[in-house]
Amino acid sequence: MTTTSTPAPPRIALHRDRLLPAEPATRGIARELYAAVRDLPIVSPHGHVPAQWLADDVPFPDPTALLITPDHYLTRLLHARGVPLADLGVGVADPTSAQSRAAFRLLCRHWPVFRGTPVKLWLEQVLVEVLGVDLVPSDDTADDLYDAIAERVADRGFRPRALYDRFGIDVLATTDDPCDDLAHHAALRDDPGWHGRVVPTFRPDRYLEAGLPGWADRVDALGEAAGVDTGSLAGWVDAMERRRAHFAEHGAVSADHGHRDAVMAPLDAAEGERLYARARAGHATPAEAETLRRGLLFEMARMSADDGLVMTLHPGVSRDHHAPSRERLGTDIGADIPVAAEFTEALRPVLHAFGTHPRFRLVVFTIDETTFSRELAPLAGFYPSLYVGAPWWFLDAPDAMDRYRAAVTETAGFAKTSGFVDDTRAYLSIPARHDASRRADAAYLARLVADHRLTLDEAHETARDLVTTIPREAFRL
Repeated sequence: MTTTSTPAPPRIALHRDRLLPAEPATRGIARELYAAVRDLPIVSPHGHVPAQWLADDVPFPDPTALLITPDHYLTRLLHARGVPLADLGVGVADPTSAQSRAAFRLLCRHWPVFRGTPVKLWLEQVLVEVLGVDLVPSDDTADDLYDAIAERVADRGFRPRALYDRFGIDVLATTDDPCDDLAHHAALRDDPGWHGRVVPTFRPDRYLEAGLPGWADRVDALGEAAGVDTGSLAGWVDAMERRRAHFAEHGAVSADHGHRDAVMAPLDAAEGERLYARARAGHATPAEAETLRRGLLFEMARMSADDGLVMTLHPGVSRDHHAPSRERLGTDIGADIPVAAEFTEALRPVLHAFGTHPRFRLVVFTIDETTFSRELAPLAGFYPSLYVGAPWWFLDAPDAMDRYRAAVTETAGFAKTSGFVDDTRAYLSIPARHDASRRADAAYLARLVADHRLTLDEAHETARDLVTTIPREAFRL
C-alpha cells in the first residue's frame, strides 16, 4: 500500500545577493561595498512612526495592526485587487481579534499580488529577519503565520524600544501637527531609561490650505496653541514662528510641506491681509485660496532661512484621490496619485530670495521622475541651498532608485542628495527599506567601479557617506 505524504509548505529564501548586479565581477564589487555598510546605524530623517509608541513602549496589539493596517503601500495594492480597505483594518477604530485574523488571511490569500513590487522585498525580510518566520504566505499558512507572529509580538523583545535598539536606529524623525504639544517627545527626552534620539518634524500643510473645509477653525486652534490672535495674517505668521520655535526646542530639525504644486510666491502685505481676511470669512475663490497658500508657503521658506529648520518639499500629489473612501475612512489611506510637477519656475522666487542664504536649506522630493535630470539636478547643481530628495512613494523601488542615481549624479553629484528616507508608518519595515537602499546604492557604485569611473576606495567612501554623512548634512542632524 502506497502512502502519499503532504508536501512541506514552501519557505521564503532571502538570497544574499538580492538587488545586486547579475554580472559576476560587478556583483563581487557590490558585495564588498554592501558588506561595508550593511550594519551601519540607521538615520531616518523623515517618517511617520508615532513618538507615542516609543514613549509608552506597550506591546503591539496583533499582527494585522503591526504589519498591515498602518502600511498603505501594502493596503493600496490589496485594494486594487478588490479587497475593501475596511476589511484590512483601515479606518476601523477598534477591530476585534476575529477581524484582525480575517485581515491577515486576506493578505496571505493575495500574496501573489505583491510579486515584482518592493513591498514583497520588504515584507519577506521583515518576516524572516525580524519575526523569525519563513512560511510563504498563502491560504494554507495564514493561521500558522498569524499565530507565530502574535507569539513573537507578545514578547518584551518586540516592544518598540527593544526594536529601536535591535534595528540599530541612530535617529528617527516623526511627523507632527503644529498644534501638537509634543508631550511624547518630551517624555522620551526626560526619561533616564531612554537613550535613543527621536525628533519631531513640523508639518503645517493643513494650516496653509485655505480652500479646504475647516481651515478657519484650524487657524483658530493654531492661535490658541501659540497664545496669539490669528485673526490677521500677521497673527498667523507670529503663531507659526512660535510653534516652530516650540518644535526646535524639542529637537526638530526640519519642516515638511506637501502641496499640489511647488510654487512659493511672496505676497504684498496689503494683498496678503486682504486674501487672508476673505479666506477667514469663507469668501475666497479657489484661485484666491491658491494664491494665499503659495504666499504662506513662501513665508514658511522665509522662516526656515531665519530659524534654520530644513525645509522639505514634496509636491505633485493629488491627495486622497477617491473622495468616497476619504469620507468613509479618513485620509492617508494610499489613495494619493502623482500629477505632473514643475520646479524651475515654481521655485524661482524662493531661490532668488534665499537660494544662497547660509541658513536656508531646501530638500525637494518628487514623484515625477522626469524632473530629476531636467530640473532638480540642475537646480541642485547650482544653488547651494537646494538638495535633491531620495526617491519616495511610487519611486522607492529598486529600478527607480537606479534611475534616480543615473539621472541626478552626473549633474549634482552624490553630496547634493538627501540620503534615503523610509517615509513609513510600518515600523518593522524600517530596516528592510534601508537595507534595500543600501543594496541598490552598492549596485550602482559597483557599476561605476567596473566601468573605471570610480576607484574602489572612492566607492567605499561614497557608500558610507550615502548612509551616514549625507543625510546628516542634508537634514542638519
